[in-house]
Amino acid sequence: MTRSVNHPQDDFAPLPGRTLRDIPALVAAGLVPPDAAPALEDVARQYATAIPPAFAALIERPDDPIGLQVIPDEAELAVAAHERADPIGDDALSPVPGIVHRYADRALLKPLLVCPLYCRFCFRREHVGPDGGVLDDAALARALDWLRDHPAIREVILTGGDPLMLSPRRLGAIVRALEAMPHVTTIRIHSRVPVADPARITDELADAMQTDRAMWVVMHANHAREFTPAARAALRRIQARAIPVLGQSVLLRGVNDSVAALEGLFRAMVEARVKPYYLHQLDPAPGTARFHVPIAEGRRLLAGLRGRVTGLAWPTYTLDIPGGHGKVPLGPDYLEAGEDGPTVRDPAGGRHKLASESAPNLALGARER
Repeated sequence: MTRSVNHPQDDFAPLPGRTLRDIPALVAAGLVPPDAAPALEDVARQYATAIPPAFAALIERPDDPIGLQVIPDEAELAVAAHERADPIGDDALSPVPGIVHRYADRALLKPLLVCPLYCRFCFRREHVGPDGGVLDDAALARALDWLRDHPAIREVILTGGDPLMLSPRRLGAIVRALEAMPHVTTIRIHSRVPVADPARITDELADAMQTDRAMWVVMHANHAREFTPAARAALRRIQARAIPVLGQSVLLRGVNDSVAALEGLFRAMVEARVKPYYLHQLDPAPGTARFHVPIAEGRRLLAGLRGRVTGLAWPTYTLDIPGGHGKVPLGPDYLEAGEDGPTVRDPAGGRHKLASESAPNLALGARER
């Protein structure tokens, strides 16, 4: 990825405010004990730190579900054998800087590698940070040319980094370039900004997202407390432009690894007019093992929500197969093969025969999947 910062100042300009960007600032804010500072400096040298004021205000204690997501920890320097610097294979699937092409009909465009806050579980933590910068004009032009030259691409996902850290001028220029490509029918923006730094979602920035193509925003939140009045107002500014918003989350130990926490999160999304989209299994990025929740446990947690929340609040529990092999749903499953024919399990755990289905057909369907 090109890491040039040779741009006019307004391409990417941090908003004023006391974002916590280093260990001394975290100590001064009472989020890190002074005696832990020397060890955490080693972590900070390897992975970026940034906690905007709006997000920092949500932290009640360093080990609460908000603090765990963003406060550095010594455990980040312990790399498990299964963890990878590029856990979902972005680098191998990047034909030109700024583009990732994994699926035939869509591609990622990463115009920058800067975020409003740096999550301690991030699957791109080896790449993102304040030195990530933005694609320079030449690199962005090459990325856009690649998209123009591939008419099978119908959907472009703006990600990074966080594309809503771009200035309205720069973001608008990218959206205009994409909508000028006849084969691009859908544009998606993935962002943490609405909950991490909601003041950044100004009317001007929301206007820059407007297009005659299908525009979707996918916002990232992991706990119900992230949906503050300011965050809801930021989302409303996007939604007021007739842009639908989806929600994605990561299943994280200590953050949302209970039925009650997931229920609260997904209810908060729906109440903010955000449709829960994906609940991601944690990607094995270096130093993230403390957040890992086993898949079997994740399936039980999601099953525990069935019947408790509306279908509007039900996401797809998904795994991005390490190595760049794509996303697959993890269930839970309710259809089972039995000696006397197929059965379906209800939300309370009861099993019921499906007289309309035969065991051979069920087995054939399983093989085809």
